[in-house]
Amino acid sequence: METKTYLRREQAAAYLQERCGAYTAQTLAKLACVGGGPPFRKAGPFPLYTAEDLDAWLAERMSPPVRSTSELTSQQ
Repeated sequence: METKTYLRREQAAAYLQERCGAYTAQTLAKLACVGGGPPFRKAGPFPLYTAEDLDAWLAERMSPPVRSTSELTSQQ
């Protein structure tokens, strides 16, 4: 059985900062309230994230590779 490593919100934000240079703990907290953020689990009062969930959420938010911003408007 594989044991997952769970990240607290500050650690999850640091992970996202390292991966893509975006997202703070405050942003993750806001997204947890309004929706649209990465999946998390609760352990008592603490939200816990996995690197796999953070990577999948980040991948969902990214566009495909483009050579020009004009390509983005035709794909949305």
